[in-house]
Parts: sequence; structure tokens; C-alpha cells
Amino acid sequence: MDHGNRMGDFLRAQRERVSPEDVGLRSTRGRRVRGLRREEVAVLAGVSADYYSRLEQGRERTPSAQVADALSAALRLGPDGRDFLFRLAQLSPSTLCADSGVSGELQQTLDAFPSAAAFVTNAASRVVATNTTAAALFAPLSSEATIVGALFLDEGARRFYVDWENAARAEVCSLRLAMSYSHPHPELAALVEHLMEASDPFRAMWNDENITGAPAPSRVIEHPEVGLLRLAHQRFNVRGAPDLELVVLSAPAGSQTAEALKRLTPEDSVESPTAPRSHAADARLRPLSAV
Repeated sequence: MDHGNRMGDFLRAQRERVSPEDVGLRSTRGRRVRGLRREEVAVLAGVSADYYSRLEQGRERTPSAQVADALSAALRLGPDGRDFLFRLAQLSPSTLCADSGVSGELQQTLDAFPSAAAFVTNAASRVVATNTTAAALFAPLSSEATIVGALFLDEGARRFYVDWENAARAEVCSLRLAMSYSHPHPELAALVEHLMEASDPFRAMWNDENITGAPAPSRVIEHPEVGLLRLAHQRFNVRGAPDLELVVLSAPAGSQTAEALKRLTPEDSVESPTAPRSHAADARLRPLSAV
């Protein structure tokens, strides 16, 4: 095996795992090739057989994002395999679709953080699910559907975010990184255009071309009901849904902030983590999740 030809080795291994029947091709008797032939992969991906052969042989190592997408589909790659192929081709990550749904397991994970505010956003910073604590925490903000939109367009955002400058720059940086994907989320361009027109501070930060400050490791919030909150801020990619990100805001057990979060969500309002719920039915989630 040529360890200097990792992409070719990967493509060959995936080709051998796919049978003709898997892709709607007829398998002839006496077929000696395990899996698909190179020519068959080329036809399925819409590239020439010569070009695909050069990819496997390592004589071509820089397919475009469109070709990498086509090969991923032809070889029936899952999200992880597709992302791996992009990285082998030295391409930036690429989102799969505009609206990956929130699975019951992911909602269950959110609800398993009763003492932390946890929510899920898509690549365009639109909130698609929250737990009860996050819904109560962000209730003072308006009906902006995105985190970055709330930061720049909500009149109370600068009072709510004590560290508004750091939080705003971090979100702008995250938005800029998302725009660098090979296939940016389709909501991104419209969101940036809207904010450029509606917010002078956003326009200034966006035009600054600064990519430092993301993700900010903390958030300082002044909540009108429970006062000052100092929260650790962590972001995690959701496996199997590359356009989704899990955000968790937490505080050390026994701290003033942790106790304040408990006051925001009395025990009788915290749902069992074993019973995932539909966030669309919960009116408390509308301030951040309404589209």
C-alpha cells in the first residue's frame, strides 16, 4: 500500500465495498472485480474513467468540491466518510443539507443537561432546538431566529450580554468560518446580507476580516430575573449532522451562577431526559427558535 496515496487507497477501498446491485447496476456472471469497476464509479460520478483512474493512482490529488461530492454519492459514503474524503482532497468541510432534523436522541441529550443551558444551531446560527434551561435563559431576547441576529438586532442585547463585544466578534468569526465551507449553508448568504444592511456594528466587524476570537470560552450575561451569570461556553459538532452544532453554557456546581440557573428553571419545570419532546410545541422556545 502506498501510504503517500491516502486518497487513492481510500477510494479503492470504498469502491470494493459497493456492489453493482447497491447502485442499480446489473451484475454479470463470472464478474472478477470485487465491488465496482473504476469505469462504473466514473459513470456514476459523472467524470471520465481516465480522471478517476488518476485519482486512485495518486496522479491526480486535487479534485474539486463538486467532484468530491459526486464521488461521495457514487460510493455511498456516509457523513463521516464524505468528510474524510474532503479532508484527503485538502478541501474545506462541506455541509450536507439545509435542514438536518434534530433526532430524538439529540433532544434527549439536550434535556440531560438540567443544570446547563444547551441548544442546537445550524451552520447559519439558527437555533433549531433547546432544553428548558436555555429557553428560560434566552427568554428576554426578541424573536430573532439566529444567535448572531439576536446579538446585533435585539435592542436589549447589549444589556443582556455584558461581554457583548467579545460575544459578537466570536459569532461573526464563526459565521465567517461557516462561509468558507466548500458548500456554505444556503441560509448563510441571506443572513449576512440582511445583517450587513440592518446593523452598522455587524458591517464593521464583517469588513474587518478578523478571524480571531472564536469560539469565545465564556459568556457573561445579565439576566433580568436572576442577575449576573458567568458561564463557560462550549461548542460541539454533531456527528452525523455536520450542519448542526451543540452549544452548552454551564457553571461550576454550587457557584452563584449555577444556583441562579436553578432559579430560572424550577424542578417541576425540568422535563425528564428520558422523554424527548418537540420543541416547536413549547412557547418558551419561540424567542430563539422561531423561523
